[in-house]
Amino acid sequence: MVQPAHSALWPDEPAPLPLDGAPVPEYGTGSLADLLPTLAAGQSVPGFEPRIRELAPADRNCVFLIDGLGWEQIRSHPDEAPFLTSLLGGSRGGTGRPITAGFPATTATSLASVGTGTEPGRHGLPGYTARNPDTGELMNQLRWKPWTDPHAWQPHPTVFRLADAAGVHTAQVSSPAFEHTPLTRVALSGGTFHGRLTGEERMDLAAEQLAAGDRSLVYTYYSEVDGKGHRFGVDSDAWRGQLMYVDRLAQRLAEQLPPRSALYVTADHGMIDIAFDEESRIDFDEDWELRAGVALLGGEGRARHVYAVPGAEADVLAVWQEVLGDRFWVAGRDEAVAAGWFGPRVDGRVLGRIGDVVAAACEDVVITASVGEPHESAMVGMHGSMTPVEQLVPLLEVRA
Repeated sequence: MVQPAHSALWPDEPAPLPLDGAPVPEYGTGSLADLLPTLAAGQSVPGFEPRIRELAPADRNCVFLIDGLGWEQIRSHPDEAPFLTSLLGGSRGGTGRPITAGFPATTATSLASVGTGTEPGRHGLPGYTARNPDTGELMNQLRWKPWTDPHAWQPHPTVFRLADAAGVHTAQVSSPAFEHTPLTRVALSGGTFHGRLTGEERMDLAAEQLAAGDRSLVYTYYSEVDGKGHRFGVDSDAWRGQLMYVDRLAQRLAEQLPPRSALYVTADHGMIDIAFDEESRIDFDEDWELRAGVALLGGEGRARHVYAVPGAEADVLAVWQEVLGDRFWVAGRDEAVAAGWFGPRVDGRVLGRIGDVVAAACEDVVITASVGEPHESAMVGMHGSMTPVEQLVPLLEVRA
């Protein structure tokens, strides 16, 4: 793989981490982007092949995505999640292994990977925020601000749409608030959307929708594990309470599966708590070295897209490697693409959305922006990078 050039500005500084040490997601055989194509192939939807070879086909498939509940979080909390823990050994078709989220390990990117069956380099949502090459502005891809034409930004059809067109009964069961969002339109649309407020209502309706067709593909979602983790941390009582609740939800759904069904419980990313001290939280807005030559700071704390002033790209890369290179994998755009961080292929329309410099944390550290991102900078729980705690997600299976 391509290695970053390193000419030490200060001889006593540690050398940057080699890029071939970054654990690239398992694109093509075991990532979130591979799940729905595998299920659709088992339902004889044209154009799909099974990518996650360990999964056996089922006529009726339900995906329950729990926002923020990574593999390591389940393993670390058997008392709070007895039902999910009991399924760990059968994860990924009985292998007892997780799958990978994709880079960056963040909600907008992961949901687009799930729904389109394509990697970030193809669907084009490469982070929490990314530069729009047409306008030069940062676009928040979770909140879709500033407004951008959704289908111009992400033109690939969803697996749900293709399955629905092939005669598979297709449904999404989620919060009513998500029905008309641009992210839902580009990542999770196709078939029928059913909005329900409570988790219990979603589980019951997901089971009903699963039984509504001879071939069914149903998606349901729960967000508050992630919400409590960001606000209070994954070591908090509030987060543990949410884990206990979602464990009961998963069991409730599993106990209602109709015949010839498979339920897959997965997540969009894991999460890690970051201490509130200067060593753990590097404030971009207070660091003149990191700001030098930077026009825009995108991404999020543990997976940064850095957009340089034209002509300053090489200097920004060198400084970020010198300052952060022993705690972050720091790559130029071409290096990150060549290393496969965003998948085996990056479409031309997506290339300019990726930072001139990409920085992914390998230690318990974040790059905050106290002025530009006050809300995000105050979060306890963080995610985005390629470390196991963020990148590994479950693929827990129940069959009826």
